[in-house]
Parts: sequence; C-alpha cells; structure tokens
Amino acid sequence: MVTRHIWQDYVEETDHLRHRKDVKPIYAERKETIERVFADAKEKHGMRGTKLRGLKKLSMQAMLTFAAMNLKKMENWTWQGPEMA
Repeated sequence: MVTRHIWQDYVEETDHLRHRKDVKPIYAERKETIERVFADAKEKHGMRGTKLRGLKKLSMQAMLTFAAMNLKKMENWTWQGPEMA
C-alpha cells in the first residue's frame, strides 16, 4: 500500500505550474519582493532570535514588527521629498 498526504495532489499541481513559461518571471521576482521582506525583518528588526517565550508573545512580536515595516513602507510611498526653493 502506498500512502500519500491528502494535499499531495495540490503540491504536485503547484510544482507543475511553477515550471510553466508564463509563471517563471513571477518566481524570479519573488526573491526581490517577498523573500526580501523576511530578510529585512531578520537583519533590521530583530526577528533572528527572541527572548520571549510562548506562542502569544511571539505572535505579538511578529505582528508589531511587520506592522512597523508596513508603516515604513507606506511612509516611503507617500513621501514627496523636500521642497526645493
């Protein structure tokens, strides 16, 4: 008897879709967008390690960290730069 995980069909389908020609450029951009966010959180916002214990406390720290990162991102989108005289 061969046992498979109940989601194995979905895993195989996503793996198949990942290698299509029209989807490959999207995965190339992933390292510059999604992965960069987590790398910045680790390097600049203390997500590499924690002194907190427990799921609730760690969830709180992660939510506050990503909320701060989102605020910084929104501020960068809206900032117009200094007025030139």
